[in-house]
Amino acid sequence: MRLTHGMAVWTMVGVTALWSMAGVVTRHLEQARSFEVTFWRSFFTVVSLLVILPLWQGRSVWSRLPLRSRYFWYSGICWSVMFTAFMVALTLTAVANVLITMAVGPLLTALITRVFLGHRLPGRTWLAIVLAGVGIGWMYGSQLSLGDPHFLIGSLVALCVPIAGSVQWTLVQKSQSEGQNLDLVPSVMLGAILSTLLTLPLSMPFQASVHDVGLLAMLGLFQLAIPCALSVVCARVLKAPEVALLALLEIVFGIALAWWGANEAPQLSVLLGGTLVLGALLLNEWLGWRQNNV
Repeated sequence: MRLTHGMAVWTMVGVTALWSMAGVVTRHLEQARSFEVTFWRSFFTVVSLLVILPLWQGRSVWSRLPLRSRYFWYSGICWSVMFTAFMVALTLTAVANVLITMAVGPLLTALITRVFLGHRLPGRTWLAIVLAGVGIGWMYGSQLSLGDPHFLIGSLVALCVPIAGSVQWTLVQKSQSEGQNLDLVPSVMLGAILSTLLTLPLSMPFQASVHDVGLLAMLGLFQLAIPCALSVVCARVLKAPEVALLALLEIVFGIALAWWGANEAPQLSVLLGGTLVLGALLLNEWLGWRQNNV
């Protein structure tokens, strides 16, 4: 499946819209809470990928799994942390807090690759890191002053998502530098399997209603399995800065959907701090894209 550049751009816009639906859907759950929410979403992601992968890559996809590659297993662990921490964080704090905390992922990736792979960072990236840090600090400081006991815990859990994501992409670059071509989609399924197994005992006794299970099944298929597979296809056509810029739409869509669909209006401090974070990311990626196309 080969997309034109325009088709890839619009497909990525659709992917970010699908990714962003988790927050608003979670707010409409009736009885499922915490780890049970994660369990059902991860379980249905596994079921969905068991169908999607053979249809997309053929039945031989199972024989091609890089089971002997340590990077495949490390990648699966990272996906598992992301799947688990994201949904748990959504049950603890506001959607906007979670999404803006996750927005620092590209900058964390830059820092981690600088430390562990020796990649040099341009001045624009260092400036973006400082600005994003100010924005996050502003948001956290304002929220903590309100005395919300769940904000700090939820935000720290949410921070696990960009940290695991940064390690994940660093592992991909490391494996490629060693001549290994890590297939991301099967590692997504591995992460979903690990997340399912991890949260199963923590989910007992099950409390989710049929309504809840239906919503979480929808998330497993349409919010994870399908968009994750499509994002891999898009990444083969789009340049890395383009993917990074388009991925920022998830934050905008996610906050807007939670505001519109669940009446969860973000705090002013969150909007201001988030604007500074997104502005720093946008400036960094745009300057990088402009520099590479001059």
